[in-house]
Amino acid sequence: MKKGLLPILIAIMSAIYIFIIPQEPVAVKIIFKLIPMILIIVYAFRQLPAKPPLSMRLILIGLCFCMLGDAFIAVSFIAGLGAFLVGHVFYVTGFMKQSRMKKWSIRAAVPIALYSFIIGWQLISSLLAGGNDPLVIPVIAYMLVISLMALSAIMTGNKWAIAGSLLFVLSDTILSWNMFVSNIPISDVLIMTTYYSAQFLIAGSLSSFQQIKERIV
Repeated sequence: MKKGLLPILIAIMSAIYIFIIPQEPVAVKIIFKLIPMILIIVYAFRQLPAKPPLSMRLILIGLCFCMLGDAFIAVSFIAGLGAFLVGHVFYVTGFMKQSRMKKWSIRAAVPIALYSFIIGWQLISSLLAGGNDPLVIPVIAYMLVISLMALSAIMTGNKWAIAGSLLFVLSDTILSWNMFVSNIPISDVLIMTTYYSAQFLIAGSLSSFQQIKERIV
């Protein structure tokens, strides 16, 4: 397959899942939900050099765990949340190994922390009010990790990684707000378009990391 055709196929399969596939049967929905992620992982793999550094391999593993999260969350919210949390840990580790530690990157911790606090406070309040106390700790842990993921991506200075991480945060914000706080119109479309875009951009960042490394060398 030509390199330029794979992103088009990813977009087509994503659109099919988002706009065409019905809610039932669940098994069919899960299969079509995973197809774009499988293609994104293939796309990421094709960005790797012959001997990829550990940072790139960690990001690729993160993509795989997120794909597992896509499957698990359809049957168990906690299981899905756990898989995504592990995926973000791999993203954080991979991005940190690519970090260039610029001052403006470190300053990004302030707005990220403020955003996480405001959204987190509302989510936790809604969870407690709705009698979902067992979810409070997992949700707090997940928010801390995804916030660290966004910060670590910013610290790489890689535009693809930064855009992908911020879209991931946005996608999860819409998802959690819609689940626990209040209904958001066309939430399914907003969640999945931002999610697939985020994962595609993170996958694409592997090529950018390689180009930066080649310029340095």
